[in-house]
Amino acid sequence: MKLNQILVMATLIVGLSSCSVFKKNTDHKNVSTTETMQLTGNKWQLIEVDGKAVAEKVNGRTPYIAFMDSTYSANAGCNMLNGGVTLLDNNKIKFSQGISTMMACPEFEIEQALSKVIINADNYKLDGTLFMLNQGNKTVAKFRLIPAETTEQSLSGTWELDYISGPRIAFAGLYPNTKPTITFDIDTKKVSGNGSCNAYNGTFKTENNHISFGPVASTKMACEGSGEDVYFNTLGKINTYSVSGNTLTLIVGDISMMRFHKK
Repeated sequence: MKLNQILVMATLIVGLSSCSVFKKNTDHKNVSTTETMQLTGNKWQLIEVDGKAVAEKVNGRTPYIAFMDSTYSANAGCNMLNGGVTLLDNNKIKFSQGISTMMACPEFEIEQALSKVIINADNYKLDGTLFMLNQGNKTVAKFRLIPAETTEQSLSGTWELDYISGPRIAFAGLYPNTKPTITFDIDTKKVSGNGSCNAYNGTFKTENNHISFGPVASTKMACEGSGEDVYFNTLGKINTYSVSGNTLTLIVGDISMMRFHKK
């Protein structure tokens, strides 16, 4: 009797183990293929959303989406959209909405449409220089490959801050008179600029799209408000960057912290 019970229990355990293994093996898994490498290694310009053509510039900016490892960043002419993304087998894709900036802009329709599309899309297709996001069998957004710039060279020049994340004080309240600037000297690996009150200089290092800034030395003028402290503190935390045309975005993890326009 006891032997029969032991045999029955052993059979049940083997059966349950087999079910567990079967379930695990049929789950979708992250994949790494030539297609996904092409997708994550480039930036894509939005050219159509919900069947409507999108202008090359929206509010003076090129609308785009870019993928970095397991995260994405996008801009449809106003706010930065960030979050997580998982590429699955059979060209399946899953986005999770993260933190976005909260700026008010004249043209907002494209951004709202893109934000909705990103969350609802469940598969994608790559066709040469075209990237399509689909919901089921319906294409909900089309993108065109943006030719890659020489990564570090794209930083060269002077940039003026027009957005910073974190403080509850409005941007205009932080910088009522002078906006912070940063100038990259690619040959010497040095940065310089104005923090909105004091002049500063320092060093930087890049590897692919990662960036770090060395200690910053600045003049010692007494300044009103907290804007300059916010600027320098945020700059010291940056670890990633993205350049799209005349827009430079400095990022911490998957959160866009600072945005500059080229002067």
